[in-house]
Amino acid sequence: MIQVSNLYKAYGTQVIFDDIGFTVNAGERIGLVGRNGHGKTTLLRMITGEERPDEGVISIPNNYTVGYLSQHLAFSEDSVLRETCLGLKTPDDGRDESYKAETILMGLGFSMEDLLRHPLDLSGGFQVRLNLAKLLVSEPDLLLLDEPTNYLDIVSIRWLTRFLKGWRGELILITHDREFMDSVTTHTMGIHRNKIRKIEGPTHKLYQQILMEEEVYEQTRINEDKKRKETEQFINRFRAQATRARAVQSKIKALQKREKLEKMSGIKDLEFEFIQSPFTGKWLIEAKDISFSFEPEGPRLIDGLNLTLGKKDRIAVIGKNGKGKTTLLNLLAAELQPLNGSVAHHVHLKLAYFGQTNIQRLTAENTVEKEILDSLPDYNRNAARNICGIMMFEGDTALKKIKVLSGGEKSRVLLGKLIVSPANLLLLDEPTNHLDMESVDSLLAAIDAFSGAVVIVTHSEMILNAVATRLIVFDDDSVKVFEGTYQDFLERTGWKDETESTVRSRQNSGQKGNATNKKDLRRIKAELINSRSRTLVPIQSRILEMEETITRLEQGIEQDTKALIKASVKGHGESIRQLSVSIHESRQKIDILFDELETLTDELGVKSREFEERFEALKTAGG
Repeated sequence: MIQVSNLYKAYGTQVIFDDIGFTVNAGERIGLVGRNGHGKTTLLRMITGEERPDEGVISIPNNYTVGYLSQHLAFSEDSVLRETCLGLKTPDDGRDESYKAETILMGLGFSMEDLLRHPLDLSGGFQVRLNLAKLLVSEPDLLLLDEPTNYLDIVSIRWLTRFLKGWRGELILITHDREFMDSVTTHTMGIHRNKIRKIEGPTHKLYQQILMEEEVYEQTRINEDKKRKETEQFINRFRAQATRARAVQSKIKALQKREKLEKMSGIKDLEFEFIQSPFTGKWLIEAKDISFSFEPEGPRLIDGLNLTLGKKDRIAVIGKNGKGKTTLLNLLAAELQPLNGSVAHHVHLKLAYFGQTNIQRLTAENTVEKEILDSLPDYNRNAARNICGIMMFEGDTALKKIKVLSGGEKSRVLLGKLIVSPANLLLLDEPTNHLDMESVDSLLAAIDAFSGAVVIVTHSEMILNAVATRLIVFDDDSVKVFEGTYQDFLERTGWKDETESTVRSRQNSGQKGNATNKKDLRRIKAELINSRSRTLVPIQSRILEMEETITRLEQGIEQDTKALIKASVKGHGESIRQLSVSIHESRQKIDILFDELETLTDELGVKSREFEERFEALKTAGG
């Protein structure tokens, strides 16, 4: 268990944490949320000791290991596999544990040939994956992951999701992908207004709780402010009257004792819309039999692709890294020319292109305002400042130079440049990589409101499920158009690597089944029954306990309501106040319990289905 107490951290006048505390208990997988710049990475670095708090204590037990995904790339072995094996714990019996390293490397997208390559021959993205593999294979007690999906493709993210669901130690995870976080974590911890709070359950439950508490605070503040003004009016009115002197002094003392609740400062969200350019034709782009390779005699990234892009299409381009997704967008944008075939643009096509390489096109010495100004056709400074404000660069922050901005801030500058000009086609290449959850939500809302066409490259299944109605799939060394949603693709086709893995598992299960006698099968079945009881019974008991608590609270509300009616008739002010508070608190508890109940019911359903599948597999094997 890790205990954090009375933590304070500031950079100059900017306070990051103000007297925060929390614990990480055994087996907890925690999703850490908060806006960019609010201290998520700082907190992880303080847990590892890379940074020190100004005040407070972080208590870590003796012999408790903490593993952190470092962006520092340093390798000492001559092959990927040997480098990964450096992270292995040496077993007492001298067994070869290298198969664990192989399994993790393959899951993260390395091929068998890659395992023999020198680490320095890998691309930057795969070097980060190698660091991640070394970390996972080391099996620390506490695993700290800061945006681990930024360098992974969709297939590797799906593997990492399954891996983290089975993580037996503790975990703190930072990611902008809400669906990925909620699928692997047991708790959510949020940094908000320099404080921190932790709850059991998914992200939406934490945000609902914060919203409810701030609404209650604001209503209380308004009421207190009203009472304060009434008291001040009484004092000012009767201060000069000797007969009211005692009452006035009493009111003055009461006013001095009453703490004034300050109005909460507003927290700005990224809110914007893409500007629609009218389009009356049927298709925006028509690609016929296009092929492309960076080397004329080399393997083709794209070979014989046909695509007609309609005016309202929502197309996602998916596949592993390095297979040609960005290249396809560059071909559609006419930034590259195909070796064969043609890409025809409609005469009224107006496209806006957000590309990962576009960040490199920002001028380092320019201010944010200057970058936006350079994209405006009329060079209007007021309009540029408005765009800066929309992109959360208000006041003097619009005068920050590009070279000092974070990745997320640069992405917002690019989005600001994107919304300056009207468009009827958006080409978006991994636009969410450096955005926080709130900004991702705003981007999805803007895409949803855009009435033109969208082609997006993404590895986020959350975005795929929210946006795409057609797919361009890079898989099995080919590229093809898939007519349907991402869920349709998973159900009807699926990823080649996962299909082959399933087939291998079934073959291995069959081989083991032939070699396993009925006695062993009965033993496995008995163990599975016990495991099901150990897993499901506590959840069922908790659900029953919560249902009984909700019933008891509802009965209490009914009794308090009857008493409130009687107190109102008799005009008993203090009773009315106490009963109103009791009813309000009971309703809040019921709402929280219903959220927990929903989460537990879903968890029970998922785990029940998992056991049903395992029993079915055992039955197939002869059990």
